[in-house]
Amino acid sequence: MGFRHKDIIALKDLTKEEIELLLDTADNLSEINQRDIKKVPTLRGKTVINLFYEASTRTRTSFEIAAKRLSADAVNITASTSSVVKGETLSDTAANILAMKPDIIVMRHSVSGAHEYLAKRVSCSVINAGDGAHEHPSQGLLDMLTMRQKFGKLAGLKVAIVGDITHSRVARSNIYGLTTMGAQVFLAGPPTMMPPGIERLGNVTVCKDMREAVDQADVVMMLRIQLERQGKTLLPSMREYSRYFGLNPAVLALAKKDAIVMHPGPINRGVELASSVADCDQSAIMKQVENGVAVRMAMLYHVCGGEPVE
Repeated sequence: MGFRHKDIIALKDLTKEEIELLLDTADNLSEINQRDIKKVPTLRGKTVINLFYEASTRTRTSFEIAAKRLSADAVNITASTSSVVKGETLSDTAANILAMKPDIIVMRHSVSGAHEYLAKRVSCSVINAGDGAHEHPSQGLLDMLTMRQKFGKLAGLKVAIVGDITHSRVARSNIYGLTTMGAQVFLAGPPTMMPPGIERLGNVTVCKDMREAVDQADVVMMLRIQLERQGKTLLPSMREYSRYFGLNPAVLALAKKDAIVMHPGPINRGVELASSVADCDQSAIMKQVENGVAVRMAMLYHVCGGEPVE
């Protein structure tokens, strides 16, 4: 099957077959990243604009590397060094970029829904690199690829997601993607960081106790507290948060013996997880970063109309 979307805005919009296609393509393209010369001519002549209104290390860098490894021309624009600081609107920024004839705009924005707005106003493809607390589809895909490489499947896995669920776009993309693929998602976090009705997003169970979520889990995914999105203090202290919702060796021992630990980054060591856990043999955090390049290569490839990679 081909990929029928011009844009990738949210995993909620993708079918099981489309997610599998992206994961299969990423698996195939990952071989390129192991070569001495890490470049293929697949997207030669294409232009990718990385338009970031928020700070980023892993996502922006891996999208740039992904574009260059497919031989596309990558241009990076950050809000702090663009005309945004002079009062230019997103609509005007998009119109000016579109006049330069790009093929893909990869955007991160602090406002949920900004990518839907942009996609309706440009003829090129738009890829969501994170919008507010809405979704982060490339992170969800690379997380699922990491799990599938470890366990050979996604269906039937128990995935515990712990932390600031309310403000996490990573949590939402993983919930949509994992439940579509047949995994069971268990959520845990402070009541002030757990949105009401989140069970309606799919096969999701909300746990009051972190230990219940982690018990016999195949995957334990820890989330950073999104202080920049909260607007007010939702916790008595970081120390108390770490005591009840931080992952330490004792809590990790409740998961299955072959369970993996995941984190979208950046990590706050000693808060959501102990350094001994972040750096242990069960940690798949660096594998997530590695898979990020392959997944973003697959996303760029398919929105440009690529056929399934053999």
